[in-house]
Amino acid sequence: MYDVQPEQVPLDPAAAEPGHAPGERRGCDVLVDALVAAGVTTLFGVPGDTGVALYDALYRRTDDIRHILARDERHAAAMADAYARSGNRVGVVEVSSGGGTTYVVGGLGEAYAAGVPVLLITSDIHAGSRGTGALTEIDQVALFSAVTKWTRVAENADELPELVARALEEAVSGRPAPVALIVPENVLDEPTRARPAHDAGAPVLPARRPAAPAEAVVEAARLLSRARRPAVLAGSGVHLSRAWDTLERLADTLGAAVATSIHGRGAVRGDCPWSIGVVGNNGALPGANALMREADTVLLVGTRANATDTNSWTGPARGGVPVIQIDIDPARAGRNFPGALALAGDADTVLRQLLDAVTRVDDTERTHRLAAVRAAAAAPEPASRTAATEAVTGGRLLPDEVVRIVCDGLPADTPALADPGTPTPNVAVHWRQHRAGRTVVVPRGHGPMGYAIPAAVGVAMARPGVPLVSFTADGSFAMACGELETVSRLELPVLFVQFTNHSLGWIKMLQHLYTGRRYFGVDPGTIDAVAVAGACGVEAHAVRSADELAARVADFVERPRPLYLDIEVPHMIDYTPPVPAWDRGLAGNVERPVY
Repeated sequence: MYDVQPEQVPLDPAAAEPGHAPGERRGCDVLVDALVAAGVTTLFGVPGDTGVALYDALYRRTDDIRHILARDERHAAAMADAYARSGNRVGVVEVSSGGGTTYVVGGLGEAYAAGVPVLLITSDIHAGSRGTGALTEIDQVALFSAVTKWTRVAENADELPELVARALEEAVSGRPAPVALIVPENVLDEPTRARPAHDAGAPVLPARRPAAPAEAVVEAARLLSRARRPAVLAGSGVHLSRAWDTLERLADTLGAAVATSIHGRGAVRGDCPWSIGVVGNNGALPGANALMREADTVLLVGTRANATDTNSWTGPARGGVPVIQIDIDPARAGRNFPGALALAGDADTVLRQLLDAVTRVDDTERTHRLAAVRAAAAAPEPASRTAATEAVTGGRLLPDEVVRIVCDGLPADTPALADPGTPTPNVAVHWRQHRAGRTVVVPRGHGPMGYAIPAAVGVAMARPGVPLVSFTADGSFAMACGELETVSRLELPVLFVQFTNHSLGWIKMLQHLYTGRRYFGVDPGTIDAVAVAGACGVEAHAVRSADELAARVADFVERPRPLYLDIEVPHMIDYTPPVPAWDRGLAGNVERPVY
C-alpha cells in the first residue's frame, strides 16, 4: 500500500471545469460560493460518496471557509449547534445521504427543541435514481420533518444561490431552528451560470424585531406595576435577542426577582442584585424555587416554561397567578399557561416597551423586595456533607466540589459546557458567571448524552484561542470519545472534566427511588478514559484529590491545551445529592431529591 500525497496545485475557484462552457461552473462550486458570500466561515461535517463533488469545491476555497472533519454526523451537528449558541450565529453542518442523514437527525433534535439556528446541507443520490432502491436512498424530506422548520430540495444548480440565502433567512427568522437544504449529486455536478449576490452578507440574529401590540403592553405593565412580589423567568430568547441589559433595567425598575432556566443562564450578570439563579427541578436551590412559587405576577421571557423550568408547574402555578409571556413565536406565547397574557415579539423590543410603560417601585418597597430576593438567593443547600456522606464517598470527590474547584481555578467567565446527568445540575448551581451572556452551554432541549465533548469543538471554533471547560460523565464519554481525536488534531484549548461512577447514574437513581431498587441496564463495564483519551492524542490524568485537581487546573491555565481529567465520584444512590433535579413532567413530581 502506497502513501501518496495529492499534489497541491493552485486553483482558480472561478475557472470553468473541463467540458463546461466559459462562464459555467459546477453546482457544488456555486453552493460554496453562496455560503462564503453569506459570511459562513466554518463548516462541520463528515464526507460520503454523494458529496465528493462538494468536497472538491471546498478544497478550492480553503482560504474562505474552513471544514471541520468530525468523526460522526451526530457529533458534527452538536458542533454546529454549540458554535451557533456560543457565537449567536447560524451553525452549518454537511453530511451525505444514507447513514449520514440518519445519524445527523440525532444531533438536530437537540437544536430544534432548544431553538438553535443550524443550516444542514446534505447531498443525495442522483435524481435519476429516485425510487430504484439505490444505495443510501431515503426520503430526506420526510426524515428531517421532525427536526427542521424548513426543508427544500435543489432540483437544479441555477437555484442554489437563492436557496442558500432563503435557508439562512429561515433559520434566524421567528423562533430560530434548524433548516435543511438537500442537493442531489447530479445538481452538485450540473453546470450553471448562477452566482450569489455579492452583498448577501451574514444573516442577522434575530432577523426581525417585532413589537408586541400596544394594548397588550399596557395591560402587562399594569399587572407588573401593581404586583407586590413580581418575578421574571428568563430563557434562551434573552440571549438570542441580546436583551441582557434591558432585562436588568426592567427588573430594577419593577423591583422584580430574575430567575433563569438552564438555557437562560446568564440572562443577567452574575452579581445583579435581583438575580436568584436557575430555577426548576434540574438544578436549582430551594430558595429560588420558593420565591418563584410565592410570586404574585410572573413575566416569562424567551422560555418554553415547561414542567422542568417551572418545577412541575408550581413556579409559577397554572391558573394561580397572572402570567405574562414574551415570545417571538405567537403560537408559543402563553401556550403552557392558559389565560396568560401573550406578548408576541422580540424579547429586547418588548422589554423596552414594558420599560417605558411600567411604574417604578418606590424606594421603601424596593428595599423590602431586594432583601427578600437576596435572602432567597442565599438560602443554603440541603445538608449533604454529613458524616454518613463522608463515609460513603470513600475519599472520592463530590461533583459540586469538583465544579467549585474548577470554577475557582479558571479565569472569570471561562466558557463552560455540561453534559446531561451529573454535570447539568451541578454546573447549573455551582458554576459562577460574572458577565451577562451565554458563556454556559447545556443541552436541555432533549438532554442528549454525549453532547459536551463534540460541542466543545463548536465553542472553540466560535471563540478561537479562548480556553474552555467541558464537563462530562463516563456514560457520555462512551458515546462521544472519538471526538477527542478531533480536539487533538485541531489542538484546541479544552479542559475536559469527567465524573466517573461506573454506571448510568441518573437512571440508576430513578430506579433506586421509584422502582424498588430493581437496577436493570444501568451498569455497563468500565472504560479506561485516561487510556482512550491518550490514544486519541489528548493528555489525560486520573485525579483523586482536591489538591491534585486544583493543581491540574492551574497547569491548564498556565498552558492551555487539550487536557482530560477523569475524576471518581460516588454513586448517586450512596448519598443525598445537594440539589433537587428530576421531573417526569407530571403535576406533583416536585423537587425529587435526585441529580
